[in-house]
Amino acid sequence: MSTQQIKIPASSLDFLKSLKENNNRDWFNARKDEFLEEQKHIEIFADALLDELNKTDLIETLSGKKSLHRIYRDTRFSKEKIPYKINWSGSFSRATKQLRGGYYFHIQPGNSFVAGGFQAPNPEDLKRIREDFSFDPAPIRKILNSKSFVDTFGSLKGEQIKTTPKGFDKNDEAMDLLRYKQFLLIKNFSDEEVLSSSFLKAASEAFKNMRPFFNYMSEVLSTDQDGLAL
Repeated sequence: MSTQQIKIPASSLDFLKSLKENNNRDWFNARKDEFLEEQKHIEIFADALLDELNKTDLIETLSGKKSLHRIYRDTRFSKEKIPYKINWSGSFSRATKQLRGGYYFHIQPGNSFVAGGFQAPNPEDLKRIREDFSFDPAPIRKILNSKSFVDTFGSLKGEQIKTTPKGFDKNDEAMDLLRYKQFLLIKNFSDEEVLSSSFLKAASEAFKNMRPFFNYMSEVLSTDQDGLAL
């Protein structure tokens, strides 16, 4: 099947709409076959997305099926006890410790997007990133201000602290960057775009446009000050 023939059917969004209105085990169990059929459409899409990623990157995830997240919610520590997620989602890991960053897709009526980046860097990695930004913010600013980045993602997203990070000068010229503790790239899509035959291409193009950011961050996190591998 060509990439132009691979598209997510309206029924896959319709199932999620119905699930949102009937988020209980009796309703879901009575429609398990329907769920599996719709999940198969998402799996096919994820397989195609993985194939596109592997054309320009090295991906550890082995298949679209393995990329998919479970529909079942972990309610043990959640105040909201509904048992099922109301979205389809999946993620792809880059291969080897030298290739940092990860890819994510999220399909939900009225809230679909693809994303990537660093959601919860450990303290050591966060310190290395901030030190690099502080030393010379020009390279990362060049990436964040590039046409492909701005046209695709708008700006860098993620949680920020309101104060000066420990160990840095409050007048640091990179302070706007140093306050980030997450580094996320997000591209939103309308329901109409998700259901179109061009969604696969648009999603893979968004992932491709993350690469300069990923390459830069990978170098920061996998080499020492002399450029040697850690």
